[in-house]
Amino acid sequence: MTPRRRSAVALRHVAFEDLGLLAPLLHRDGWDVTMLDAPCADLNDPAIEQADLLIVLGGPIGVGDTDSYPFLAPEIALIERRLGQNRPLLGICLGSQMMAQALGSRVYPGGTKEIGWGQLRLTADGAASCLAPLAEPEAKVLHWHGDTFDLPRDAVRLASSPIYDNQAFAYGRNALALQFHIEADPAQLEQWYVGHTAELGAAGISVNALRAATAQMAQRAGPQAERIFSRWLRDIG
Repeated sequence: MTPRRRSAVALRHVAFEDLGLLAPLLHRDGWDVTMLDAPCADLNDPAIEQADLLIVLGGPIGVGDTDSYPFLAPEIALIERRLGQNRPLLGICLGSQMMAQALGSRVYPGGTKEIGWGQLRLTADGAASCLAPLAEPEAKVLHWHGDTFDLPRDAVRLASSPIYDNQAFAYGRNALALQFHIEADPAQLEQWYVGHTAELGAAGISVNALRAATAQMAQRAGPQAERIFSRWLRDIG
């Protein structure tokens, strides 16, 4: 008897912030993946809520921008329902902020933009989690955010950075929130540099310096993402 293929729905907010390095891992492990553009999708579609896995990706807007972007309200409500049902959920950057909001925590502008490749400090729980490879000396992740959040009640902090205390948290067994981008494919980041040119310019960040830092991570990023996401996908119920 052929095993049932599991279903994953990914909610995207801008076209170039996609599944990146996570996409081939999902396909290799037998997931049927549907990519939806959150601003235009019917977020009340039962097929989204019933998917075996929901992935909420990043984007250049904030969780408080519901007046300008009304789709955020039903998206956060969807996340809240999944968390309440202990259904597998991965939130990346904006997705992690929406998870924090859905769990009742404050999400707010940080004191500074955190953009570029940097190391993390793992907590003891983080070192025992799928994020363990990020404790290695050469490990770095791509930061690209200005907002931050308070750690939700009953969540477990997994990682911090020198700028922001809350970089990753687990909620129960099946929900993982990552403020940073493990999934980002260095080969695709030229699209990010163009798409976020106004933000980079306003923050005084050199595209050439960011490109050079990306080149240094080009060989490590894929294996690092595979080790982290493969373990998490294996462990979720």
